[in-house]
Amino acid sequence: MEVLQRDPECSPPEACSVLESVSAAAACQPLSCPNHEGKVMEFYCESCETAMCLECTEGEHREHVTVPLRDVLEQQKAALKTQLDAIRNRLPQLRAAIELVGEISKQLTDRKNEAVTEISSTFEELERALHLRKTTLITDLENICCTKQKVLQAQLSSLLQGKDNIQSCSSFTEQALSHGSATEVLLVQKQMGERVSALARHTYPEQPHENSHLDCQVETEGLRRSIQNLGVLITTGAVGHTSVATGEGLRHTLVGQHTTVTVTTKDKDSELVKTGNAALRAEIVSMDGAVTTETEVVDNKNGTYEVGYTMRSEGEFSFSLLLYDQPVRGSPFRLRAVKPSDVLQSPDDVKRRVKSPSGTGGHIRQKAVRRPSSMYSTTKKKENPIEDELIYRVGTRGRDKAEFTNLQGISTSSNGRIVVADSNNQCIQVFSNDGAFKLRFGVRGRSPGQLQRPTGVTVDMNGDIIVADYDNRWVSIFSSDGKFKSKIGAGRLMGPKGVAVDRNGHIITVDNKACCVFIFQANGKLVTKFGARGTSDRQFTEKSGTSISLEPKLSKSGPAFSPHFVAINNKNEIVVTDFHNHSVKVYSADGEFLFKFGSHGEGNGQFNAPTGVAVDANGNIIVADWGNSRIQVFDSSGSFLSYINTTADPLYGPQGLSLTSDGHVAVADSGNHCFKVYRYLQ
Repeated sequence: MEVLQRDPECSPPEACSVLESVSAAAACQPLSCPNHEGKVMEFYCESCETAMCLECTEGEHREHVTVPLRDVLEQQKAALKTQLDAIRNRLPQLRAAIELVGEISKQLTDRKNEAVTEISSTFEELERALHLRKTTLITDLENICCTKQKVLQAQLSSLLQGKDNIQSCSSFTEQALSHGSATEVLLVQKQMGERVSALARHTYPEQPHENSHLDCQVETEGLRRSIQNLGVLITTGAVGHTSVATGEGLRHTLVGQHTTVTVTTKDKDSELVKTGNAALRAEIVSMDGAVTTETEVVDNKNGTYEVGYTMRSEGEFSFSLLLYDQPVRGSPFRLRAVKPSDVLQSPDDVKRRVKSPSGTGGHIRQKAVRRPSSMYSTTKKKENPIEDELIYRVGTRGRDKAEFTNLQGISTSSNGRIVVADSNNQCIQVFSNDGAFKLRFGVRGRSPGQLQRPTGVTVDMNGDIIVADYDNRWVSIFSSDGKFKSKIGAGRLMGPKGVAVDRNGHIITVDNKACCVFIFQANGKLVTKFGARGTSDRQFTEKSGTSISLEPKLSKSGPAFSPHFVAINNKNEIVVTDFHNHSVKVYSADGEFLFKFGSHGEGNGQFNAPTGVAVDANGNIIVADWGNSRIQVFDSSGSFLSYINTTADPLYGPQGLSLTSDGHVAVADSGNHCFKVYRYLQ
């Protein structure tokens, strides 16, 4: 089209030749060879995909396969028609996309205009309210002033009247005395005397009956600040086709059981959106199109949303998740609801209902194998793994050096050491960053310096090893070579589990049994504590309403409580895993709740009883997901990033977790009685 629109006289040579070819084709004239004047192009070279004359076939194309032009004409026309049909088939899609984008653009403009109208209306109303208040203040001011003036004017009138009476009487008396005859003075003396005496006795209101106090105080500073912050513009960059939904509840659920899925919003470039307020809507309908189930959407204010529902009947359903009325990736989902009685339990599933790793009482021995897959799991590889791999593993079940029995906490030091709490062997074992055994210390007992059931462990800035002793109910402090120094928390702690040291040198201790967190100075003095038994943000639950795959039982001595391990981030905030709430909670250094993330499930960003936790130099939070036997990675606001690839040597009930000084992830693989170190890409 561009060639045809040009002026042949001013076109470049190559354009002229093309134009001649087009014109010739349009006139059904034979095409002339551009290389051999006067020769007609009657042949076609399949190698070069070009037309040519007889001389060309004998020249530069002599070694190529050439065929008569008319033979390939229909073939080329058919190929072009196929290509033409393919692009024409895209036209309806493009028209639909143009209509959709145009409609969104129109809606955006309409909403902008509505917002402008609302802003104008709001501020006009505020102006009217200000004007009304101004009028009211002035009216009240006039009324108060008028009332005060009436009192003062009445007093002033009385005083002026008294003054006039005295002056008149004085003038008359003085005149009579000066100019009157003796007879006149004697005649008026009695009247004058009575008048003067009366005036002398009269009481006048000489003290003010009112004051002049009348001010107006208008506190404007707070109002000015409020006006400066008045109105918030809410928007997000989230779009449906890149946003993702995760959770087992997208495909399967049990009738009568509350189920949640997580929606993570992303922008057009698939970058995580870290703010809330997106318009997310969920709808579950039966296959005949009838709406059957109410859904609820909880905004986590960090770009993720929890969608909850409870099915009342079994069957097949369509589960739609719409973000700004556009489906999220994969929506609608085919959801199947079954009765709990229809879910078969294998003997292995029954055997695996063991105590929580933190539960009181004796431990049931666990076979060191991979946790069986969920009844709903598939062989499909999960999306977006961090391409990490196992560097090495250390340990087997036993009581010797580099052998463990139910190891729990794990910590690392800046000088390249890995410290492990070997819980059922009542000792602490120390290794180098490359896994070489260095040291073992600890003796079973209930005296200071002895260990009864060490669970959490950390290393402070001086290299001292701090151990949470669950059954002794205190925290023991040892030197770097294992010599006992002191104990703290005795008489306060009921069952310390996780332990960490903040930037102030305070020892943060999670009391798993009391469902709270203690903050001690290094000398043992209590700074503060926070948390209690319950389900609110500042509390830690005993047991949530939903069951977990490895269900903790309640022993005779008491329930298995929830807060487990703790870490400190680069803002000196306290990050705590809440086992039965299937969440991670973040608090300020003083214990004020900031936010939480996570819900129950097997999807990305969900937990089945989280345990170990660590924070990297960028503030990313790494969490050991005990019931799902995996390690997940979140950003500092709790948005899911990825998971660490542990498929080569699967975990079984991971517990403590820490980052080594050379940037790897060390995890206590409790069910397999070893610890593993994985490569971690920050």
